[in-house]
This record gives sequence, structure tokens and C-alpha cells, in this order.
Amino acid sequence: MAISISVVLLLLIIMVIYMRNGALKITHAIVCLLLGFFLASSSMAPTIHQGLAATAQIVGSLRP
Repeated sequence: MAISISVVLLLLIIMVIYMRNGALKITHAIVCLLLGFFLASSSMAPTIHQGLAATAQIVGSLRP
């Protein structure tokens, strides 16, 4: 849960930066948002979740 919230906040911050710089239009942001909702309700959602969880686990185990 904590990982998904932090990822959402990170993506939200990046989206706001892009929108302020003019690199991301509001319509593009809406399309991306809708795509995320449709992916979350699709049959691919568990696979995407497992892939992100495995990536977060690998990154979390790395020591500089």
C-alpha cells in the first residue's frame, strides 16, 4: 500500500511539472488517467501489480 501511494504521488508531481512547463496538455493527462483506470479494471491488473511489486522489491534490496 505504501509503495503504491508513493508511486501515485511521484507520478502526480511529475505530471504537474510537465503541465506547468507546457510539455503535457490537460487532454493528454486526462487520457493517461483514463488509461490507468481502464488498466486497473482489466485482467492485466494483477500482472502489472506483481511486476511493479517485484521491481520495487529488487530496487529496495539494492545497497549503494
